[in-house]
Amino acid sequence: MMLISACLAGFNVRYDGGNAQNDLAVKLVAMGQAITVCPEIMGGFATPRVPAEIQGGSGADVLAGRATVMNRAGQDVTKEYLQGARMVLKLAQTHGVTVAFLKQKSPACGTKLIYDGHFVGHRIPGTGVTAALLQVHGIKCFGDEELTLANVRPYVDAVTWANLHHDNLRTAEGEF
Repeated sequence: MMLISACLAGFNVRYDGGNAQNDLAVKLVAMGQAITVCPEIMGGFATPRVPAEIQGGSGADVLAGRATVMNRAGQDVTKEYLQGARMVLKLAQTHGVTVAFLKQKSPACGTKLIYDGHFVGHRIPGTGVTAALLQVHGIKCFGDEELTLANVRPYVDAVTWANLHHDNLRTAEGEF
């Protein structure tokens, strides 16, 4: 089973009230091959919400108590990010998740890049809180830019793989 950020499956759960829909994510969820999560919503945030960034490190540093998650209004929202991450991990473990495709640059879901904590749009290498927790527990995490047929292939059954190649599941370019 795969885990996919809910915003990638078209749910309007991003901080700005929008989504980052990815057609392959939608298909995988519809075919029962993936479950969706939004750590921020699971942590108790509303949509839309004040943007947040990790300050003083990355998601691994937040898990270790060396960094915090602050929103643009100056509120410490670390507790909520940790709560959401723990809920995602519990759900992942319950469903036997082995891989996650998460929204890059998010303070929860970033897998390679996050914002630097200064709210100026500068990105740094690092993981979000949820991605870091999932990785510590052996769940392989990819960013949304890596959500491709080639990267999904090892994690889907033969029937799903065959169905992903039907014309009604492809874009004009033949790839999601």
